[in-house]
Amino acid sequence: MSKFIEISPLEVEGNVFRRIGKEWMLVTAGSRGRFNTMTASWGGMGVLWNAEVSFIFIRPERYTYEFLERETTYSLSFLGDGNRRPLQVCGSTSGRDTDKVAAAGLTPVFDAAAPYFEEAELSLICRKLYFQDLDPANFLDPAIAANYQEAGLHRLYVGEIQKVLKRVER
Repeated sequence: MSKFIEISPLEVEGNVFRRIGKEWMLVTAGSRGRFNTMTASWGGMGVLWNAEVSFIFIRPERYTYEFLERETTYSLSFLGDGNRRPLQVCGSTSGRDTDKVAAAGLTPVFDAAAPYFEEAELSLICRKLYFQDLDPANFLDPAIAANYQEAGLHRLYVGEIQKVLKRVER
């Protein structure tokens, strides 16, 4: 069983571009009784409004969107190199149709404001601060529209990073 220690957001190691864009992350929201997760590779971390924040982009067609709309918190879980299969399962299977967490072999943890996963090497617990629907009228580069030929526009969520949990093996 894994154990987690809390660290400061300033202690997060690694390149955020690699973590999010190449290794991917799980975005999770809900409660012990009902939650959903999805794989994401769009987002970031930084400083906004004098707080360490994360920002994520979720399409309204995604089942996880419903949970993000309802809840005040969400988690971002980074599984690290070598854990691609769970990310592929959670990115290609809908939680509406199947228990994709079980299918991915993930173990949810519920000791924080939002569920995260025992298999994660790093999890961020974030409190929603802001949301905004993307507006194609604001796309300055026409090539951006090519990302939206088959589905709706993303909603941007900005969340204050309230807790960072780093896995340490027992």
